[in-house]
Amino acid sequence: MSLHFPNPIRRYDAARDCVCFWGSDSALEIAFEVELGALRSIDSSAGPGEASMLRAYDGHLATIQKAAGAAYSRKRQSYHRLTAADF
Repeated sequence: MSLHFPNPIRRYDAARDCVCFWGSDSALEIAFEVELGALRSIDSSAGPGEASMLRAYDGHLATIQKAAGAAYSRKRQSYHRLTAADF
């Protein structure tokens, strides 16, 4: 089975400088983090703070999920951190 994203929940984590989200591959849960710098690289209008970063994440969800899928297909691990280089 391939990676999919049935869970729409995402979480801003200021301490880790990222937005966290989850995907599934069959019964496996895969954790992802997208760095705030990566979000700024795909959305130059994103400002600082939780609300702005979550809007950037939501506005580019398809791009983020595509990058997550590519990272997962390269290395099937239960955790991936996406950086600007992944986009």
